[in-house]
Amino acid sequence: MVRFGAVFVAVCMALIAVSLGGVAYLRFGFNGPEATLIGIAVLMALVAYSALAARMRDRADATEMISGLKRSSGDMIRQLAEFGRRINAIDNRVEQAFERSGDSAQPLASELAELSSRVKELAGSMVAHDAAIGTAAGDRRQLGGGADLGPADDPVAAAAREVSGTQAVHRVDAFSRLDQDSIIALVRDGIEASRIDLYLQPIVTLPERNVRYYEAMSRLKAESGEVIAAADFLKYAEAGSLMPKLDHMTVMRCVQVVRRILLKNRDIGLFCNLSSTTLTDSGFPQLLEFLEANRAIGPSLFFEFTQRAVRAMGPAEHEGLAALAERGFRFSMDNLVDLDLEPSELQERGFRFIKVPVTLLLASDGSAASDLSSMFDGVGVDLVAERIESENIAAHVRERGFRFAQGYLFAPPRPVRAEALQGGNGERAKETAKETSALAPGEQSQSSADLLASAAAAAGDSLGTPRNQPVRTGGRR
Repeated sequence: MVRFGAVFVAVCMALIAVSLGGVAYLRFGFNGPEATLIGIAVLMALVAYSALAARMRDRADATEMISGLKRSSGDMIRQLAEFGRRINAIDNRVEQAFERSGDSAQPLASELAELSSRVKELAGSMVAHDAAIGTAAGDRRQLGGGADLGPADDPVAAAAREVSGTQAVHRVDAFSRLDQDSIIALVRDGIEASRIDLYLQPIVTLPERNVRYYEAMSRLKAESGEVIAAADFLKYAEAGSLMPKLDHMTVMRCVQVVRRILLKNRDIGLFCNLSSTTLTDSGFPQLLEFLEANRAIGPSLFFEFTQRAVRAMGPAEHEGLAALAERGFRFSMDNLVDLDLEPSELQERGFRFIKVPVTLLLASDGSAASDLSSMFDGVGVDLVAERIESENIAAHVRERGFRFAQGYLFAPPRPVRAEALQGGNGERAKETAKETSALAPGEQSQSSADLLASAAAAAGDSLGTPRNQPVRTGGRR
């Protein structure tokens, strides 16, 4: 197409030159050579004009292309600057992520170091334990004249002997040489002075042994500094009608601990022991109001009752239990004396966990324990084997279908730091305790409700892990 246009222009220019030469020859009287020169001159002029016009067009096109290239290069420079800014931002984020990972890995390294030391201690205790078992077996063989001792040497019997061997009588020095009234007064003073410490013991999954729940346990700290387990002072608190006030204090602290735990892991729950007398106490409505304000943590807080207390509950206690269930809280049963249980009835009343002592579990028939586990699994109630203190017992518990376990084998109870329970309102809680101590016995149920109202704002800050082991005693709370 371009070539045809150029030929057409050349033909037109030749025609114009011939025409002008002919006009000069015919019209103006020029001779032949002169008219020819005029035609050639006109043709050259037209050729020069055409070449100049084409060059100007090419220059205009080149200028337009250069302008477009300049605009494109400007856009590319801006895009490169944006990409550079984004790359710098990504580099900063990567550096911050590395710094955060380093900060988070440092406490993990310390925990691993502590775990390593505990494993070494456990290995040493297992060696000593195996040596003691070997010595006992040698003594039995000597007494039996080397004869086969029969069924007593099976694994279940050995595990039962391990449990019985770990149960020792614990003496409370603070209660020595005191009559019952003096001990009740001592316990009352400890409660009113807020010398009740909260301890947590983990409940782990089997066989992974991952912490899934905690149980809150009360410890009374005597003026001498002795730590008294709940199993040693609860009977005196019950005799002195101090249980409602103790339960109010414990529930308040458990709520604070649950809130603190849920900030770190929403899959962890807490078991809080509760007395059946609290369900019929005059201050129970105030406790319900406090729990109503904290019903968001209901799925993570379980109230625990003993089997004897559950069996002795009357209409009033069942009404209080139903009020707690309506607010989203569920229950657990511990301190079993037998395995005569009704899974469906317990499930309907809001019980989700049954804690079976290992002594009762080993004393029962293995098939009966397995059947019990399958029965409760069918209604949505989990069994927890408690007071596990050796690997042998843990293995047999797992073989009988238990999903959860608790005991000193996994971890002893550890106290919660005071600042985790008091936060910025610690002085307020102490003042409330002092005011409560001046009340008459008949007014103490109301004072426990006031204690809930005044200390409910004390937010938990952190949980403690002390270096010293607490006093090792069994029993509730």
